[in-house]
Amino acid sequence: MHIREFQRLIGELYLDRDVKRGREKTMLWIVEEVGELAEAVRKNDVKAIGEEMADVLAWLVSLANLYGIDLEEEAKKKYPGYCVKCGKKPCECDDA
Repeated sequence: MHIREFQRLIGELYLDRDVKRGREKTMLWIVEEVGELAEAVRKNDVKAIGEEMADVLAWLVSLANLYGIDLEEEAKKKYPGYCVKCGKKPCECDDA
């Protein structure tokens, strides 16, 4: 599944609820899910890490839907297949 397809699916499932909740509260849900991901990483719970990553992704595309942003297109622009600083693949920049 491509990002755009996943974003469309999440929109079909949850857009009405997301609109009612609003952008700011949706952003708070992302933060909460990132906190749950951090906790799973701290515990080195690989199963929970995967589940929380999926939750973070779902909430992120929900927020993108609320702003009318095509997340797949934005990712392609930001990460075109090479490092935008040094122009190399893989990146050869000195800074981490």
